[in-house]
Amino acid sequence: MSEQNVKTFEYKAEMKQLLHLIVHSLYKNPEVFLRELVSNASDALNKVRFLRLTNSDIVDSDAELKIKIEIDKEKGTFSIEDTGIGMTEDELVNQIGTIASSGTLEFIQKMNEAKQSIDGSMIGQFGVGFYSVFMVTDEVTVETRHAEAGSTALKWTSKGENSFSIEESDRTARGTKISFTLNDEHKQFAEDYNVKSILTKYSNFVDFPLFIGDDKVNTVQALWHKKKDDLKKEEVDEFYKFISNDFQEPLDYLHLAIEGNINFKALLFIPQVAPPNLFMDTREKTLQLYSSKVFIQDDAPELLPDYLRFVKGVVDTEDLPLNVSREVTQSSPVMTKIKNVITGKLLTMFEDWAKDDKDKFMKFYNNFGAMFKTGLNSDFTNKERLTELLRFETTKTEKGDMISLSAYVSNMKSGQEEIYYLSGDSRESIERNPNLEYFRKNDIEVLLLSDPVDVFTIPYLFEYDKKQFKSIDKADIKLDDDKDETDKLGEDTKKSLIEVFKETLGDKVEDVVESKRLVESPVTLVVGKEGMDPQLEKMMRMMDQKHAGSKRILEINTGHKLIRNLSRIHIADSSDPVLRKTILQLFEGAMLMEGHLHSPNEFVARMNELLEKATD
Repeated sequence: MSEQNVKTFEYKAEMKQLLHLIVHSLYKNPEVFLRELVSNASDALNKVRFLRLTNSDIVDSDAELKIKIEIDKEKGTFSIEDTGIGMTEDELVNQIGTIASSGTLEFIQKMNEAKQSIDGSMIGQFGVGFYSVFMVTDEVTVETRHAEAGSTALKWTSKGENSFSIEESDRTARGTKISFTLNDEHKQFAEDYNVKSILTKYSNFVDFPLFIGDDKVNTVQALWHKKKDDLKKEEVDEFYKFISNDFQEPLDYLHLAIEGNINFKALLFIPQVAPPNLFMDTREKTLQLYSSKVFIQDDAPELLPDYLRFVKGVVDTEDLPLNVSREVTQSSPVMTKIKNVITGKLLTMFEDWAKDDKDKFMKFYNNFGAMFKTGLNSDFTNKERLTELLRFETTKTEKGDMISLSAYVSNMKSGQEEIYYLSGDSRESIERNPNLEYFRKNDIEVLLLSDPVDVFTIPYLFEYDKKQFKSIDKADIKLDDDKDETDKLGEDTKKSLIEVFKETLGDKVEDVVESKRLVESPVTLVVGKEGMDPQLEKMMRMMDQKHAGSKRILEINTGHKLIRNLSRIHIADSSDPVLRKTILQLFEGAMLMEGHLHSPNEFVARMNELLEKATD
């Protein structure tokens, strides 16, 4: 092939950085390149197996579906070849020549800077598995021909530094061959026995014959078709790692063999930890779908409700036709029935954990609780079961400890009719909220909601055990007036002072009223009847800086010394500037506590002025 027909492509800057990190920082477990290359070959074979069910006009339509590894110990060469679907030029450029996710580089850099352990086996989950090969070699050649009839064979070459090139190849067979020479420190991967030993960890889970030379390495079996009692923990763990590209064993798994109105087998896994971007990472795959052991698709989100999409695994059913398409699965009643069964079985497993293995349940809840709770707004069939699985920190729990709503209700004081909650950015910030003072004084437990998801879910529970949920940020909360009468201002004096507050603040507030909830603080802001939860409003502002938000009601503690002092100033001289400046300062201080103060400069200047007068 002449040089004029060779196309050279520059890697983007972030790709160069990522390659450098892979080659120089991920040496802990270089053998992982074998798993990644075998996994990619298996994916390619799955795709062509599905393609030829519906299209007989493909290259080498009768070719055996297999993976073959060739090793030359003397020359130190290694190649892996599959008879899969192959790649087009666009796929070589866009799938191999770019990073799958912009967050990949940032995540690995942060771990590297923090000197945390960066295990090479992690890289598959970031969509850069192919490039693990550069841990063991300095240059890679990929020869490929797509299965589509009339396709052109191509050769991709790169040293994993600045660029890669693509040119036409004389390859005639369908599929892909990756070949390279091992660098000096990794010559062990040119030993047959060593490669066989490593592949044994994964080989049982590759759904195609895998050869080293002429020797078949694996005994192809569908692990999910085994009986539950015949499954060994080691093989289940490795199977999970293979299908999920995770580097840790799963938290737990669920084996299903359902027969009756619907027939399917499944092996479902709960990961140990959530991915870095649980809600945003669209690359996260859910369940692989098979029909009578024939691969259909590698990501079938239709089999899970959205709030359980962190679950990994395989589902195999004989109730779908082999030529089923992705569009058919999305609207298939069979898929809906399987989804309902899987959802019910997973919830039962979580319920069992909550009852019998609280440590495991809390590990699950701390990792996936944020997504799990979104089911309250979408899965009305299972809403009651989901509600029972909720856990909360409260004013009576230690930090990190959580209780159920059932436990909260059983702890309620006599006469308490509502379930109280308060939301905020963190437990620490919530506990500083003055609106808690009445509840602390009266030993009333309050749910502390620091998960951002809570503001979208908890208010829509409405009630539990016939007891309504009530935010203690709300103005219309029912509280007993337990202030000492000797601390109270007279009615006329109080009304007059409140009028001064109203005149001074004007349209900055919805209203000014006497507070029943304050014990130690002089003022607080609460939400009016039509107002929005402060945390929800904060999120709205983050999404739209022009969002004005609703006005708050200012409550004043008429028993507080500062408020009583303001009353005396008002009686002595209602035009005293200290009176109104202090009122403004109290209001803006409350706004600052909420994180909604828009003019900190004025606040600080006024504070300095008042301090100057106080120390004059």
